[in-house]
Parts: sequence; C-alpha cells; structure tokens
Amino acid sequence: MEYSEELEILRKTVSSFVQKEIAPIAEEMDKTDEFPNWIWNKLGELGILGVTIPEQYGGSGLGAVEQAIVTEEIAKYSAAVAVSYVAHSNLCAHNLYHNANENLREKYLPGLCSGNLIGALGLTEPGSGSDAVGMSTTAKREGDYYILNGSKTFITNGPIADVLIVYAKTDKEKGAHGITAFLVEKGFPGFSVSKRLEKMGNRGSVTGELIFDDCRVPAENILGEENKGIKVMMSGLDIERVMVSALSLGIGEGAFRESVKYSKERSQFGKEIATFQLIQAKIADMYTTLQAARLLTYDAASEAAKGKKVTLKAASAILFTAETATKVALEAVQIHGGYGYMLDYPVNRYLRDAKLYEIGAGTSEVRRLIIARELLGVKTF
Repeated sequence: MEYSEELEILRKTVSSFVQKEIAPIAEEMDKTDEFPNWIWNKLGELGILGVTIPEQYGGSGLGAVEQAIVTEEIAKYSAAVAVSYVAHSNLCAHNLYHNANENLREKYLPGLCSGNLIGALGLTEPGSGSDAVGMSTTAKREGDYYILNGSKTFITNGPIADVLIVYAKTDKEKGAHGITAFLVEKGFPGFSVSKRLEKMGNRGSVTGELIFDDCRVPAENILGEENKGIKVMMSGLDIERVMVSALSLGIGEGAFRESVKYSKERSQFGKEIATFQLIQAKIADMYTTLQAARLLTYDAASEAAKGKKVTLKAASAILFTAETATKVALEAVQIHGGYGYMLDYPVNRYLRDAKLYEIGAGTSEVRRLIIARELLGVKTF
C-alpha cells in the first residue's frame, strides 16, 4: 500500500506534531496517569479532531483512511493519547454527525472539532461487556424528557467528557430492538461520575464509571429514532474496530521501532545484537506480521471510506492486528532483555498498552464469532 501525495502530507504533518508535542511527555503520562488538557486544543488546531466531519461544522471533511492514518501516527508514540482521540473523534463526533439531527450537529460538532468540548461514548456496563445489548440502563419518556437510570463502566474520557453518546433500553421487551441512543451533557441533572478507574496500560487516558440517577435528557437529544439504537450501535462498532486496528498497528510499529534501534545499540559478546541470527529472525517476523496487519487495516478503512458494509473486514482487521501488536510488543521486551522489563524503557509500556485492544471494542473471542457468523450467514439479532 502506498500513500497518495495528500495522504503522505497528512501522515508527515501528524507524525511531526506527535514527535514534537506528544512523544516527549508519553512516559510522564504513563507514570502519573494524567492527561494534559492542552492536548485537546492542539489537536483541534491541527484539524484532526473532526477528520470525518464536514467543514461546515468545523471538521476537515475527510474519510476513514485519513482518520486511520492519524490514529496510527499518534499511537506510534502514545496509545493513551490515541485511545482518547478515537473515543472523542470517532466514537462520539463521527457517530454524532452520522446519526444526529441538524440542531444537535450545529450545537455540538464545532466544539468537538475545536477541542473546546470533549466527547465520549457510554456503552459498556458492569454486567454487560461483550453482551452489549444485554444492558440494564433504562430510559423512560416523561413529557419532553427521557429519564435515564443505570450505570456505564470502562468509559474512555468518561470523567472529563462534556458530551457523551449513551445507550439505554427504552423497551425491555424488545431486547436488542428496544435500545435507543441519547446525547448526554455532563451538566444534565442526575448524571455523575462515580469514580475514575486505574488501568495497567494506556495510562494518562482517563477512564471512569458513569452514573445515571433519574438523569433528565431532552427528547430531541435522541440519535436516530427511539428503539432503533441497535443500528447506530452496530454501524459505530464497525468503524470503531477499524480505528482500533489502526491504533494497534501504531503500537506495534512503535515497539518495532524501539526494537530495531536497541538491537543496533546493544552489544553482547563483542558484537551488536543486531548481528545475531535469532534477533534478526525476531525482527523479520515482527516486520512481516505488521505489514500484513497494515494491509488488513487499510483495506477495511478504504472500504469504510466508500460507504460499504465493513463488519467482516473490520472484525478481521482488529482481530489480527490487536493480537499482532501484543506479540510484537512481547518480542520487543524479549529483545531488550532485562532492560525491557524495567519501567525506564518504553517497550514495557507498549506491551501494557497493546493488551487492551484484544479486549476493548469486542474481545478477540467475539471478533472470531462475528467473522464466522458473517461468513456463514448466521444472524446475530
């Protein structure tokens, strides 16, 4: 796969920004588990918070391939910034644009594109992870409002988000076809953050648990239609998996970069370890699997950019790329030896970061089920 001139300019622009602004603070973010707020406006100024949002709302008017490139380049140095970026620009802003009415678009998208507003998506619950449609959060219509009750957990950007897309059951009897998507502001009565969660990886990206206690949401804040939230959810999960695949690819590329660099610097038995055949074999395998992951990722992104259904390709891309990133990061630690196990070297951070993406956006096990069902024509809902 080769970048067009325009895509190459985008890649180099983002890469330059990340190496200058984010790479120097990536290790500190991991140690302190703090996300510098100034990053949001910097990303907004760069024009990448609304990559897939039309220019009339403050976005760049580009597509899925461009967003995948941005995500990959950020993740090469900081998965924490990348996952917060994806939650904001893809899970929230992208879904909002494609499913909201014009009033909601005009109200929220400019702030999300500039970084003045921070976005998130609330789907996972304490009792429903892979079984997303088994959610217990409910929403009941009362006049001009819906009253939401329940909780969400493992929500990226949750504790700091100004705007959140939240899924709730509006008709329990209809199961998956009784779900509705809502746009919730942090200031709505009845909404609160119960706690911030501490993770082993992707530290710096803020994750939390959200509470809805008779939370009043205006009726016009529905995305799509009442009881039609499953359509919003499924289309959102497909494109999310493409972006998480790009994120995983970036992590793998970062671990690979550090491994090549270290193997040329480290000497044992009077030679650079890069001259050892077993090290060379590891480097060759890392490169090969990452190239395969790249092709899967950008094939899915290209299809998504054309408006095609990408359920099968997205699941395949994230399944392979996430597992590849973990394997590559493991080999990176092995190449670094004892130093790889020390917190002073970034490869252990890449390993801790990579593992999340075999779990989030649907586990590897769920991805395999999706692939099989798509190939066999078995309906999920």
